[in-house]
Amino acid sequence: MSQLHALVIYVPDSHAEAVLTAVGNAGAGRLGDYSHCSFRAPGTGRFTPSPGARPFIGTTGVPEEVSEVRIECIVEEDVLDAVVLGLRQAHPYEEPAFMSWPVNGHR
Repeated sequence: MSQLHALVIYVPDSHAEAVLTAVGNAGAGRLGDYSHCSFRAPGTGRFTPSPGARPFIGTTGVPEEVSEVRIECIVEEDVLDAVVLGLRQAHPYEEPAFMSWPVNGHR
């Protein structure tokens, strides 16, 4: 059994299902006999694209607020790289906002 990690992803509402599918297909959210397990909550993302950015939403130099979803799931360490690759491929942002950290869990 591999170390568990918590993974949190912020994604625009419009792409939440695509990201959930991609990370689930890559191995995130496996709990016992279940796959694609996650939790999501609505929120508002805020950012300002800097010069040189190619924003999916917004304009360089102008603060932007976007309706987003916070997705949380667990990921076994041995598939974490594949899950991150899947989320980057499905996420519309040039620089997806996500974080992960090791957690204690019972498997």
